[in-house]
Amino acid sequence: MPKVMLLIDADNVSADVMEQAVHKVLAEHGHLHIRRAYCTAEVALKHQMLFKRLGVRPMVNLAAGKNSTDIALAVDAMDLAVNERPQVVYLVSSDSDFAPLVIRLREKGCRVCGIGQQGKTGDETTTAYDAFTDLQHHGKGDRAGAPSVPAARTASRKTSAKAAASRAASGSASGAATGAAAEAPAKSPRAKAAPAGKKSAAKSAAKKAAKASAASEAAEFILQAVPALRGGTEVALNDVAQALRAAKLLGKRASSIKLFEQLPAEFAVLQHPDRIRWIGAPALQ
Repeated sequence: MPKVMLLIDADNVSADVMEQAVHKVLAEHGHLHIRRAYCTAEVALKHQMLFKRLGVRPMVNLAAGKNSTDIALAVDAMDLAVNERPQVVYLVSSDSDFAPLVIRLREKGCRVCGIGQQGKTGDETTTAYDAFTDLQHHGKGDRAGAPSVPAARTASRKTSAKAAASRAASGSASGAATGAAAEAPAKSPRAKAAPAGKKSAAKSAAKKAAKASAASEAAEFILQAVPALRGGTEVALNDVAQALRAAKLLGKRASSIKLFEQLPAEFAVLQHPDRIRWIGAPALQ
């Protein structure tokens, strides 16, 4: 019976993807000798019931700093490869940083398979593994196998959300205000006679309302592309950028920071390490 090892980057993938990964490997091999999940203390507490149910051992990383959990996983993986000599190693992560680890494990005689979260995995990640599977993340209340976006949402709604995100990224909120003003009903003669100060204030309020509407549409589409943000989780900026590029919301060379700077009321950009957190606009709650 070949030894099978499953190592999960729990800071990188959602809870339901972790559960799908464990069931997939058990269905394929019938057993799992080593099941470990690497994460921060906050993530370990959040998913403690899931880890107990799946028989996964949480490996809590208390060190601060970018990629510290990834490094802990890599060090442990090499130690296990030498001492336990598994024939098959599964890495559950959408992070391309594990490519050197994959190569080194293969040199140790292991078959290395990857499991990632759909929408977060780049092409450069999948090519390093002997085999790679992308699993779809199902948000709260979603049925297994159902699309994460409600079927009732029309194509025109999706297109308008994309356009709003594009406007936010380029800083062209004034264009959204102009479009909103063009669709507004004509002013009555009495309104025309209003003092210049009131006219200016009304015009400013209309622009702000149009800008808020565009930002809310943009935020909704970003949340669809990166479901992990919807629950208020802090997600690595690199992972968010990959998901937005996969959803065609962000150009290959476009800056994700500039996109989120246009949505300060809805997204917080956290530094050291760089992460994104959804604040949530009143219009979306």
